[in-house]
Amino acid sequence: MHIKVKPMGPYQTNCYILTTNGKDYIIDPGMDATSWVQNNVTNPIAILNTHGHFDHVWSNSQLAKNLNIPIYCPKDDTFMLQNDPFGYGVPPSHADYAVKPDETVEIEGEQFTFRYFPGHTPGCSVIEYKDIWFSGDFLFRGSIGRWDFKYSNKKDMIQSLKKLKALKIKDKRLLPGHEAESTLYRELSHIDYWIKAVQNS
Repeated sequence: MHIKVKPMGPYQTNCYILTTNGKDYIIDPGMDATSWVQNNVTNPIAILNTHGHFDHVWSNSQLAKNLNIPIYCPKDDTFMLQNDPFGYGVPPSHADYAVKPDETVEIEGEQFTFRYFPGHTPGCSVIEYKDIWFSGDFLFRGSIGRWDFKYSNKKDMIQSLKKLKALKIKDKRLLPGHEAESTLYRELSHIDYWIKAVQNS
C-alpha cells in the first residue's frame, strides 16, 4: 500500500491517491488536481469524496470523464456536487454512488467505510481504509472543521464529536483534508476541549 498526497488550489486542500493491490483510489480531488492525478495513477478505480465542499470536489467531473471512473460521495452532500451552492463556479459532477451514513462499500475488492460525522457539512464523513482515516474537514492535526459555514450545523458537530469519543477506537493514521497528518490517538486527547468550544460558540 502506498499513499501520495498533494495540496491543491488556494485552500491547499489535500488530494490523496491510495494505491493498494495495484489499484488507485483518488480521495478529494480539489482545484487543479486533474493533471497531477493523471500523472500519478496507472490503474484508477474510483473517486471518493469525504464531503461536498468545492475545494474537495472541484476536479471530480474532469477526472471521472477522463479516467472513466465512478464517484462515491456521502449521500447528504451529493447536492453540493451538482448545484454549486457557494457560487464559486465549481464544475458540476454527479455521484454514481450516494453513500449512506456509516456505510461500508466494496470497490473492486477493497472495503471503505464512510464514517458519518456531520456538522461541517450535512454528509461530512471520514473515509476509513484499514488503519487509515482520510478525515476530510472533520478532524485535523490540532483542530476540527468549522461549523459556521452555510449548511454547517453546530448541534450536529457536537453530536459527531461525542460519537467519535464513544467509538473506543484506539488509533488510526489520520490523513486530513488540510495541512499535516496526525493520529487519531493524538486528536482524541483534545476532543473534550473541542466539544466545549463548539458548545460555547
